[in-house]
Amino acid sequence: MTVLPRPSLPSFAFFGGFLAAAGLPIYIFAPTFYAENYGVGLTAIAAVLFWLRLIDAIQDPLFGWLSERLGRDRGFWIGFSVCILVGSMALLFAIPPQTAPLLWFAISMTGLFSAFSFLTINFYAQGVTAATNLLDGHMKIAAWRETGSLIGICVAAVAPSLLMLWSNAPMLNFSLGFAVLGLLAIWVMRCEWTVPTRRVPSNFKLIWQDQPARRLLILAFINALPVAVSSSLFLFFVTHRLQATAWAGALLLLFFLSAASSAPIWAALARRFGTRRALLFAMSLAIIIFAAAGFLRAGDVSMFALVCVISGASIGADLTLMPAAFAQRLGIIAPNGAQGFGLWSLMNKLTLALAAIALFPVLELAGFDATAAEQTGQALLTLTLLYAVCPLFLKLVAILLLIKTPLQDDQI
Repeated sequence: MTVLPRPSLPSFAFFGGFLAAAGLPIYIFAPTFYAENYGVGLTAIAAVLFWLRLIDAIQDPLFGWLSERLGRDRGFWIGFSVCILVGSMALLFAIPPQTAPLLWFAISMTGLFSAFSFLTINFYAQGVTAATNLLDGHMKIAAWRETGSLIGICVAAVAPSLLMLWSNAPMLNFSLGFAVLGLLAIWVMRCEWTVPTRRVPSNFKLIWQDQPARRLLILAFINALPVAVSSSLFLFFVTHRLQATAWAGALLLLFFLSAASSAPIWAALARRFGTRRALLFAMSLAIIIFAAAGFLRAGDVSMFALVCVISGASIGADLTLMPAAFAQRLGIIAPNGAQGFGLWSLMNKLTLALAAIALFPVLELAGFDATAAEQTGQALLTLTLLYAVCPLFLKLVAILLLIKTPLQDDQI
């Protein structure tokens, strides 16, 4: 049997950072950017995002199936997909709409979603393969990968605000910087796209019929819903509820720095006390801090900074330990990994679709206007309930599911 080379953990961290830098504009900046700069309605944006997620519902499992058949050509298709991702980012932010803004948004986001999905599925599947050549490999790769990803998010979160200080077109420069980052990511990962030594056939039915894997997928869906809700409404909450627009970039950076710094700690705690206990502790922290966020009012920036620190640390656990637990199970039932992470990616994206189609229309019905300087009391109350109270109850459901979900390290 061929022995795989020892994986380069810093390479996984760097590529994860590149992908995450694309994920933040997709999930947070793009809807706000088009609503505020081109006057696109939130309900229209929600409809586009929902339909794009339906496309994902088809293409993510397809990408997983395709990825397991790329073999030694995987590196080439990764490079091609990075070029699609970079080009779509430029269309979205750097080039003014050449058609109706909503149509331009839909076309650009389709390219971004598709390339991002393909790259994410292959990247996480490669982690399953690489972990076979490391002691406690799944948790180590998860710690490096998610730490790198969260650092990438931190850079992406603060970059537009910093670029705005010396440029009238910050998102144009953001897109150019992202293109350079993409070329570097291709280069650092060039030797990591190895083929699994154990070519065990897998399919979606096999993975879904496995009870531990199925429960982890369902848990991933429920547990990602609070993140989808708070991510979609973060900028609106800071701008309109806290009246702290100037602090938005700093608060977002603080949130992701907390998540990034906590990722190695959560991995160590999981190795010491078990994945379940570490996740339960993190979810409990999230519930407490969501409850506190519901009482914040205009000007409570320092208190919201504390919310960002604690909620960021909690999400650091979700992002590190949840995919590691799933990868551990895939290493037993489907070691090629791609089809499993096709389903995993689908579950996470469905949460964003559900958040978009549910939240934005509710906000508009309550009288919320993203372009208005002042909001009605009803609009602000609705925004607060959606941002703080809704995720609290969703986390409670996730805790109940986690208690009943078998994890691989339960057997160790």
